[in-house]
Amino acid sequence: MGHMQRSNTTVAILILGALFFLFGFVTWINGPLMSYLKLACELKGPVVIFFVTFAFYIAYFVTALPMSWIMKRTGMKNGMMLGLFIMAVGALLFVPAAQQRAYPLFLIGLFTIGSGLSMLQTASNPYITVVGPIESAAARISIMGICNKAAGMLAPFVVGAILLGDASGIEKELETLTGAAREARLDELASRVIMPYLGMAGVLIILGIGIRYSPLPELAVEKEEALSASDGKTVFAFPHLLLGALAIFLYVGVEVLAGDGIGPYGRSLGIPLDEAKLFTSYTLAAMIVGYVIGIFCIPRFISQSKALLWSSVLGIALTVAIVLLPGYASVLSIALLGLANALMWPAIWPLAIDGLGRHTKTGSALLIMGIAGGALLPLLYGWLGTFNAIGLQSAFWIMVPCYLFIGWYAVKGHQLKAW
Repeated sequence: MGHMQRSNTTVAILILGALFFLFGFVTWINGPLMSYLKLACELKGPVVIFFVTFAFYIAYFVTALPMSWIMKRTGMKNGMMLGLFIMAVGALLFVPAAQQRAYPLFLIGLFTIGSGLSMLQTASNPYITVVGPIESAAARISIMGICNKAAGMLAPFVVGAILLGDASGIEKELETLTGAAREARLDELASRVIMPYLGMAGVLIILGIGIRYSPLPELAVEKEEALSASDGKTVFAFPHLLLGALAIFLYVGVEVLAGDGIGPYGRSLGIPLDEAKLFTSYTLAAMIVGYVIGIFCIPRFISQSKALLWSSVLGIALTVAIVLLPGYASVLSIALLGLANALMWPAIWPLAIDGLGRHTKTGSALLIMGIAGGALLPLLYGWLGTFNAIGLQSAFWIMVPCYLFIGWYAVKGHQLKAW
């Protein structure tokens, strides 16, 4: 495939930018959504609300391989259309979930949206690499990252305003209501989610049809070449890949904990919901700053592995601050984790798939499966937080071993090319 005419490249990048904006919006709604569902579905205790992140991120683990298999059958463009349609189905499930105030149905909707996203991620990440000159691929990936995180920064404001307008007032009001009046108020609150998610489903369907007829080139989904005699390896023969998948698992875990855990944690400190519902935005603002620093500094002033090492050191320092500082200073330290986490995905990914040759596709699917860290670590955090001896503040200690491993991967792990 020669280079497309420049105008087509621009159109392709705009389409992909819109997609990454959408990914970010859908992903980072989860923070305010947790606070909202806790109210609307009357959820008790810190663990239950982390099933929001669990349902969403576990979808990546369960569906990454099946989705890449479907993608081989459908081709990339049809696959992306299908991914958007699957997400639309997930958004539509929010309607009956809201009408019944059924938390499990909300979770099924989130799992479905996550499944569609996992398909889209599998397709769109390689697209970014090939829609222009390979030399500038890293810059395009960073631009997509900014589209993604800018949407994530907006999401809590938009969703917070629609779903949690006057949240603190509603909380106080619900404490005074009983019986039918309380049920009616909760039904009203639950119904707020219907219009935005119907709108989202509509946008997803239109986008899906748009992509199908867009000038995006159809990428050849290359057939796995026959095994050459010299290469009897499986994908599991590459320690730097498997350790990289573990690094992604831990990184996504701490990233989701910083982005989606900051609101519930702020509430546990007695910070009013009207403030806490916006905390996710602060973490993502810090991530955008980190991305911009990355675009200017890598590889000009600092190598990817060095950037990864310094990011993990910063992560450890901030985690200690979260646990030891009081009140708002502790919350601010969580938001600043966005800075530590920003460069991890762009740094781990190339280190992990380096030199995989024909195993690159399967290797990428393994790394996408690592996104399940966002399902398990926040849940573990919520569970630890239920113990009186620990509490939600000290439970943040679980991030230290995660950052330590990522730091070790930056220094040593990524260099292990054989067992």
